[in-house]
Amino acid sequence: MEPVASVSLASGASQRPVGWQVQLRVDYVVNKVRQTHRGQDEDAVAQAIIDQLRSVGVVPNGKLIAQYAMAISQLPLLPPNNRVA
Repeated sequence: MEPVASVSLASGASQRPVGWQVQLRVDYVVNKVRQTHRGQDEDAVAQAIIDQLRSVGVVPNGKLIAQYAMAISQLPLLPPNNRVA
């Protein structure tokens, strides 16, 4: 294994807004759920978002979850991936 480079958080860390890590986690979870639950029932989508947000340490915001769930449930289903490896 190669050695890991050192990380310095002193420079640039103060330039990020408060809560930026939480927003990154929310974005990651919403995109993941968008790929797996699009076109499904709004309640199922909301529950998937809530469960996955809690698993990454984010307390869900009910109003925001409802907006994401509504948008994801209205997306068309993806066609099946029929690739043969």
